[in-house]
Amino acid sequence: QVQLVESGGGLVQAGGSLRLSCAASGRTFSIYAMGWFRQAPGKEREFVAAITRSAGTVYYDEAVKGRFTISRDNAKNTVYLQMDSLKPEDTAVYYCAVQTASYSTRVLVTTTRLYDYWGQGTQVTVSS
Repeated sequence: QVQLVESGGGLVQAGGSLRLSCAASGRTFSIYAMGWFRQAPGKEREFVAAITRSAGTVYYDEAVKGRFTISRDNAKNTVYLQMDSLKPEDTAVYYCAVQTASYSTRVLVTTTRLYDYWGQGTQVTVSS
């Protein structure tokens, strides 16, 4: 089992920044990719960003590329999402998730159903 706890959400004005953190505990040695997803009211959960175990490869959804930066600290079992130039359409509940199998393609690393453990979510609200 892996437990994930997110933090760092909140209310920010458009153009502002937030940094989300997600700390993993439990069987952390089993973690491969770590990712961030989001779900807005009335919409399906969608991929935002992911980072491989070695932190050598990162993936972003086109909607956030150039504005968001994912990183991880394996010594702390923590993944971060730096969100800059926030827009009202970024408003959502943000979830951290991990894969416990090693996938090597973008399609597999960005697929929601291939993530095995999820955090409880943290609300991000961007006002216009």
